[in-house]
Formats: sequence, C-alpha cells, structure tokens
Amino acid sequence: MAMNASGAYKWLWRLLVAGFVIVLIGAVVIWYIFNERFTNTVEREAVYTVNAIDFMKEFTSNDSLANSKYSEKIIVVNGVVSEVEPADTTVNIKMTDEATGSYIIFGFQQENQAEAKKLQPGQKVSIKGSCSNGVYSKILETESITFKRCVLNK
Repeated sequence: MAMNASGAYKWLWRLLVAGFVIVLIGAVVIWYIFNERFTNTVEREAVYTVNAIDFMKEFTSNDSLANSKYSEKIIVVNGVVSEVEPADTTVNIKMTDEATGSYIIFGFQQENQAEAKKLQPGQKVSIKGSCSNGVYSKILETESITFKRCVLNK
C-alpha cells in the first residue's frame, strides 16, 4: 500500500516535534549541569574523619581501593601543615608524609582563602573538603591526594 501525501506530512510533522522535544530536553539538562551549585563545604557533614598520615598510608597500600572508598566524599583530615602554596585563584595547603614523600593537597577557594593564608608550616590543623582522588607517581614513587572546596574544620 502506498502512503498518501497527507500521511507523509503527518509522519514528518511527528518526527520534527519529537526532534524538537529531544533538543529541548537536552538543552535543559545542559543548562542544569553548567549552573549546578555545590553546597558550601561548611554546611556539609563529613562522611569520614581521618588522620593525614594514616590516610596517606591507606592510599599507598592500595590506591584503587582507597579511591573507590573516598572519591567525591566530604572528609575531615587532621594533620600538620607542611606548606602553604598560593596559586592563581586558590590557596593550597599541603600535608606531607616525610617518611614516604606522599602528600595531600587541599585547594581552598576564594571565599576561604583568607583563613588558609594564615596557616603556617608545622601548625596542627583540621581541614574538611571533597576528596578528588589519589594518584601514584612511579617516577617520584609517591602518592598525591587532592582535595577541592576545602575549609578549615572548626
């Protein structure tokens, strides 16, 4: 059976409407992703509270397992500041395991930079942030663990 012209136009019209709806839904999803705001870390409850040296040892012994456990979780890390590193739009606080050379870097965003800049090497501190991941460097033979959206835990 041959389709008449009227049936072909109806089919084309339905296809165009369906395409428009799909594009519209895609635009809304993209808009949501690009405008997503994170809850301030101060307001978030920590999933884990850890000691910096023990935390680094956990990553050193099995970084794949530690990454799956801690990745994108809010964590409080207690330890000693080894360095304060100003960067372009952030201040990084570093805690280092002197025995292995492994380290944790905490990135403080603009609204929390003033308090982070006041920290001094050797100072005991408690920092809360979102754990990005740990990466082992075969060249340096060290584990580096990064945190984002950090605040001092008070």
